[in-house]
Amino acid sequence: MRVIAGSAKGRPLKAVPGMNTRPTTDKVKEAIFSMIGPYFDGGLALDLFAGTGGLGIEALSRGIDKAIFVDREKISVDIVRQNVGAAGVASQAEIYRNDAERAVKALAKRSQPFRLVFLDPPYRMTNMDELLSEMAGHGLLEAGAMVVVEHDASHRYPERFGGFEQRKYAKYGETAVTIYDYEPEERINDSEGGGTQDGQS
Repeated sequence: MRVIAGSAKGRPLKAVPGMNTRPTTDKVKEAIFSMIGPYFDGGLALDLFAGTGGLGIEALSRGIDKAIFVDREKISVDIVRQNVGAAGVASQAEIYRNDAERAVKALAKRSQPFRLVFLDPPYRMTNMDELLSEMAGHGLLEAGAMVVVEHDASHRYPERFGGFEQRKYAKYGETAVTIYDYEPEERINDSEGGGTQDGQS
Protein backbone atom coordinates (compact mmCIF):
# COMPACT_ATOMS: atom_id res chain seq x y z
CA MET A 1 0.00 0.00 0.00
CA ARG A 2 1.14 3.52 -0.72
CA VAL A 3 -0.06 7.10 -0.99
CA ILE A 4 -1.16 7.48 -4.60
CA ALA A 5 -1.06 11.24 -5.26
CA GLY A 6 -0.40 14.63 -3.75
CA SER A 7 2.24 15.89 -1.33
CA ALA A 8 2.93 12.41 0.12
CA LYS A 9 2.82 10.57 -3.22
CA GLY A 10 4.67 7.25 -3.18
CA ARG A 11 5.07 7.03 0.62
CA PRO A 12 4.59 3.40 1.72
CA LEU A 13 1.87 2.57 4.28
CA LYS A 14 1.86 -0.35 6.68
CA ALA A 15 -0.99 -2.85 6.79
CA VAL A 16 -2.63 -4.00 10.03
CA PRO A 17 -1.34 -7.50 10.89
CA GLY A 18 -3.86 -10.35 10.81
CA MET A 19 -7.01 -10.92 8.80
CA ASN A 20 -9.51 -8.78 10.72
CA THR A 21 -8.75 -5.55 8.85
CA ARG A 22 -9.35 -5.31 5.11
CA PRO A 23 -7.43 -2.33 3.76
CA THR A 24 -8.74 -0.48 0.73
CA THR A 25 -6.67 -1.60 -2.25
CA ASP A 26 -4.71 1.01 -4.20
CA LYS A 27 -6.95 0.34 -7.21
CA VAL A 28 -10.15 1.06 -5.27
CA LYS A 29 -8.56 4.03 -3.50
CA GLU A 30 -7.52 5.54 -6.81
CA ALA A 31 -11.05 5.05 -8.17
CA ILE A 32 -12.60 6.65 -5.07
CA PHE A 33 -10.47 9.78 -5.31
CA SER A 34 -11.05 10.15 -9.02
CA MET A 35 -14.78 10.25 -8.19
CA ILE A 36 -14.62 12.68 -5.25
CA GLY A 37 -11.61 14.89 -6.04
CA PRO A 38 -9.07 14.25 -7.09
CA TYR A 39 -7.77 17.20 -5.03
CA PHE A 40 -9.26 19.31 -2.23
CA ASP A 41 -9.15 22.92 -1.12
CA GLY A 42 -8.91 22.52 2.64
CA GLY A 43 -11.60 21.32 5.02
CA LEU A 44 -11.87 18.66 7.73
CA ALA A 45 -12.08 14.92 7.03
CA LEU A 46 -13.19 11.99 9.18
CA ASP A 47 -11.87 8.44 8.69
CA LEU A 48 -14.22 6.67 11.08
CA PHE A 49 -13.27 3.00 10.69
CA ALA A 50 -9.70 3.97 10.00
CA GLY A 51 -7.94 0.60 9.84
CA THR A 52 -4.59 1.62 8.33
CA GLY A 53 -5.66 5.25 7.91
CA GLY A 54 -5.04 4.99 4.16
CA LEU A 55 -8.15 6.92 3.06
CA GLY A 56 -7.69 9.82 5.47
CA ILE A 57 -3.97 10.03 4.71
CA GLU A 58 -4.72 10.11 0.97
CA ALA A 59 -7.16 12.98 1.57
CA LEU A 60 -4.51 14.91 3.53
CA SER A 61 -1.97 14.33 0.77
CA ARG A 62 -4.49 15.74 -1.73
CA GLY A 63 -5.24 18.98 0.11
CA ILE A 64 -7.58 18.36 3.06
CA ASP A 65 -6.41 20.54 5.98
CA LYS A 66 -6.92 18.09 8.82
CA ALA A 67 -8.22 14.57 9.38
CA ILE A 68 -9.58 12.76 12.41
CA PHE A 69 -8.94 9.02 12.50
CA VAL A 70 -11.00 6.69 14.70
CA ASP A 71 -10.74 2.94 15.19
CA ARG A 72 -11.80 0.68 18.03
CA GLU A 73 -8.77 -1.64 17.76
CA LYS A 74 -5.53 -0.65 19.51
CA ILE A 75 -3.42 -2.30 16.82
CA SER A 76 -5.13 -0.22 14.11
CA VAL A 77 -4.62 2.99 16.08
CA ASP A 78 -0.92 2.15 16.43
CA ILE A 79 -0.63 1.50 12.67
CA VAL A 80 -2.42 4.79 11.85
CA ARG A 81 0.09 6.65 14.05
CA GLN A 82 2.98 5.01 12.20
CA ASN A 83 1.42 5.69 8.79
CA VAL A 84 0.65 9.38 9.35
CA GLY A 85 4.25 9.75 10.49
CA ALA A 86 5.59 7.93 7.44
CA ALA A 87 3.44 10.11 5.16
CA GLY A 88 4.59 13.31 6.85
CA VAL A 89 1.09 14.39 7.86
CA ALA A 90 1.16 13.71 11.63
CA SER A 91 0.74 17.42 12.42
CA GLN A 92 -2.58 17.41 10.53
CA ALA A 93 -3.96 14.25 12.17
CA GLU A 94 -5.89 13.47 15.33
CA ILE A 95 -6.13 9.77 16.18
CA TYR A 96 -8.53 8.22 18.67
CA ARG A 97 -9.36 4.74 19.86
CA ASN A 98 -13.13 4.49 20.09
CA ASP A 99 -16.08 2.77 18.48
CA ALA A 100 -18.02 4.63 15.83
CA GLU A 101 -21.18 5.39 17.80
CA ARG A 102 -19.32 6.78 20.80
CA ALA A 103 -16.99 8.72 18.54
CA VAL A 104 -19.92 10.41 16.80
CA LYS A 105 -21.33 11.53 20.17
CA ALA A 106 -17.92 12.84 21.25
CA LEU A 107 -17.33 14.68 17.98
CA ALA A 108 -20.79 16.27 18.19
CA LYS A 109 -19.58 18.31 21.19
CA ARG A 110 -16.83 19.99 19.14
CA SER A 111 -19.00 21.88 16.61
CA GLN A 112 -16.55 21.17 13.79
CA PRO A 113 -18.45 19.86 10.76
CA PHE A 114 -16.72 17.60 8.26
CA ARG A 115 -16.34 18.24 4.54
CA LEU A 116 -15.36 14.65 3.77
CA VAL A 117 -16.25 11.40 5.57
CA PHE A 118 -14.92 7.88 4.96
CA LEU A 119 -16.84 4.88 6.30
CA ASP A 120 -15.13 1.54 5.69
CA PRO A 121 -16.59 -0.68 8.41
CA PRO A 122 -16.40 -4.46 8.74
CA TYR A 123 -18.61 -5.91 6.02
CA ARG A 124 -21.00 -7.44 8.57
CA MET A 125 -22.08 -3.88 9.44
CA THR A 126 -24.75 -2.64 7.05
CA ASN A 127 -26.17 0.30 9.00
CA MET A 128 -24.03 3.14 7.67
CA ASP A 129 -27.14 5.00 6.50
CA GLU A 130 -28.36 5.06 10.12
CA LEU A 131 -24.95 6.24 11.32
CA LEU A 132 -24.90 9.01 8.71
CA SER A 133 -28.39 10.14 9.72
CA GLU A 134 -27.15 10.36 13.31
CA MET A 135 -24.13 12.38 12.21
CA ALA A 136 -26.36 14.75 10.26
CA GLY A 137 -28.63 15.11 13.27
CA HIS A 138 -25.63 16.18 15.36
CA GLY A 139 -24.60 18.79 12.79
CA LEU A 140 -21.39 16.92 11.95
CA LEU A 141 -21.57 17.47 8.18
CA GLU A 142 -21.01 20.64 6.17
CA ALA A 143 -23.55 21.57 3.54
CA GLY A 144 -22.13 20.03 0.38
CA ALA A 145 -20.16 17.39 2.29
CA MET A 146 -19.19 14.16 0.56
CA VAL A 147 -19.40 10.72 2.14
CA VAL A 148 -17.67 7.56 0.91
CA VAL A 149 -19.08 4.23 2.13
CA GLU A 150 -17.13 1.09 1.33
CA HIS A 151 -19.16 -2.09 1.78
CA ASP A 152 -19.86 -5.63 0.66
CA ALA A 153 -21.04 -5.74 -2.95
CA SER A 154 -24.00 -7.90 -1.92
CA HIS A 155 -25.50 -4.96 0.03
CA ARG A 156 -27.11 -1.88 -1.52
CA TYR A 157 -27.65 1.36 0.35
CA PRO A 158 -30.59 3.63 -0.58
CA GLU A 159 -30.09 6.23 -3.30
CA ARG A 160 -31.60 8.96 -1.13
CA PHE A 161 -32.27 9.42 2.57
CA GLY A 162 -32.33 12.35 5.01
CA GLY A 163 -30.42 14.93 2.97
CA PHE A 164 -28.06 12.38 1.39
CA GLU A 165 -28.17 11.77 -2.34
CA GLN A 166 -26.14 9.09 -4.08
CA ARG A 167 -23.56 10.54 -6.44
CA LYS A 168 -21.92 7.29 -7.50
CA TYR A 169 -22.12 3.54 -6.97
CA ALA A 170 -19.41 1.22 -8.22
CA LYS A 171 -18.42 -2.43 -7.69
CA TYR A 172 -14.91 -3.82 -7.57
CA GLY A 173 -15.18 -7.58 -7.14
CA GLU A 174 -16.57 -8.24 -3.64
CA THR A 175 -16.21 -4.58 -2.69
CA ALA A 176 -18.68 -1.82 -3.49
CA VAL A 177 -18.36 1.93 -3.02
CA THR A 178 -21.34 4.23 -2.53
CA ILE A 179 -20.67 7.97 -2.57
CA TYR A 180 -23.16 10.50 -1.25
CA ASP A 181 -23.50 14.27 -1.46
CA TYR A 182 -25.10 15.85 1.59
CA GLU A 183 -27.32 18.92 1.91
CA PRO A 184 -29.20 19.67 5.14
CA GLU A 185 -32.87 18.87 4.68
CA GLU A 186 -34.01 22.39 5.58
CA ARG A 187 -31.91 23.75 2.69
CA ILE A 188 -33.43 21.21 0.33
CA ASN A 189 -36.92 22.13 1.50
CA ASP A 190 -36.19 25.84 1.07
CA SER A 191 -35.03 25.38 -2.52
CA GLU A 192 -37.96 23.16 -3.39
CA GLY A 193 -40.43 25.55 -1.81
CA GLY A 194 -39.06 28.66 -3.49
CA GLY A 195 -37.01 29.80 -0.53
CA THR A 196 -38.08 31.99 2.36
CA GLN A 197 -40.76 34.64 2.29
CA ASP A 198 -38.60 37.56 3.35
CA GLY A 199 -39.99 40.93 2.28
CA GLN A 200 -43.59 39.71 2.09
CA SER A 201 -46.18 41.07 4.48
